[in-house]
Amino acid sequence: MVKVSVVMGSDSDLKIMSSCLEALEKFAIPYEVLISSAHRLPAETADFAGKAASRGVKVIIAGAGAAAHLAGVIAALTTLPVIAVPLSGSALGGIDALYAMVQMPKGIPVATVALDGAFNAGILAAQILALEDPVLSNQLVSYKEELASQVKGKNRRLQELGYRAYLEQKES
Repeated sequence: MVKVSVVMGSDSDLKIMSSCLEALEKFAIPYEVLISSAHRLPAETADFAGKAASRGVKVIIAGAGAAAHLAGVIAALTTLPVIAVPLSGSALGGIDALYAMVQMPKGIPVATVALDGAFNAGILAAQILALEDPVLSNQLVSYKEELASQVKGKNRRLQELGYRAYLEQKES
């Protein structure tokens, strides 16, 4: 059963949004991927949002650029958590998408990650799902420990080599 719906406004968004799918796959979270548009397919987008919960979807991740109304429109039509990924492909470098996503009106929340932060959207969806899944919660704890271990290893190497040798090693 699909737990996460990943929606994007255009097929050109798939390259960035694929890192979201990688994060979901890392934790074996069932997902679906679709293209919809708040502006070009408003009725279909409304139908999707209105039926998502009844299909077993628990979290919706919406990636869009420019005007970026997709996440907000979906959030207005469902009580499911919606995570927005502002995409940087517009003439304004994505700042327009970021503003559109974080300036939601009172009562219509949309969680928003960084510009092109699709991987973090997948991790946030996993954290939401982990509230009711102890196995997933333990996987996330292990993942965070792995991240901490990587940073500690990098610091050890920096201390051993000194910053110049460390930089040279990183660049080669």
